[in-house]
Amino acid sequence: MKKERIVFLCTGNSCRSQMAEGWARYLRGHEVDAYSAGTDPHGLNPLAVKAMAEAGVDISTQTSKHMDDLKNISFDLAVTVCDRANETCPIFPGADRTIHHSFDDPPRLAESAHTEEEALMHYRRVRDEIRDFVEKMEIRRKETGT
Repeated sequence: MKKERIVFLCTGNSCRSQMAEGWARYLRGHEVDAYSAGTDPHGLNPLAVKAMAEAGVDISTQTSKHMDDLKNISFDLAVTVCDRANETCPIFPGADRTIHHSFDDPPRLAESAHTEEEALMHYRRVRDEIRDFVEKMEIRRKETGT
């Protein structure tokens, strides 16, 4: 069976899409090749890295990419994980199908946090919601030509 190639899209490719890519690789790497990208990338969020590390998933080596960086890759599935990415890119060029599942934005939720621990509570909640989504996501593996 051929692995399904999935791209997770968000605006900044700094947090939610990075978490989704990390979870997909960690939980379902035997059946998917996972990528992430953004419509306006601005670097990997350190609190997202920390929250994922607490759950045993290392995303520290992932990089923030623009969706144009992946234009030469064909995808079986594109998943928009924020409303702005869904509005900007409701259909991802080169993807067989696109779905939308919006998650809250941890950096926005954490703006009023007084401590890193308080901020991390938001990251942890969204991290766990993304994990649940990735675990339940329908995978359509294809037969290979061999």
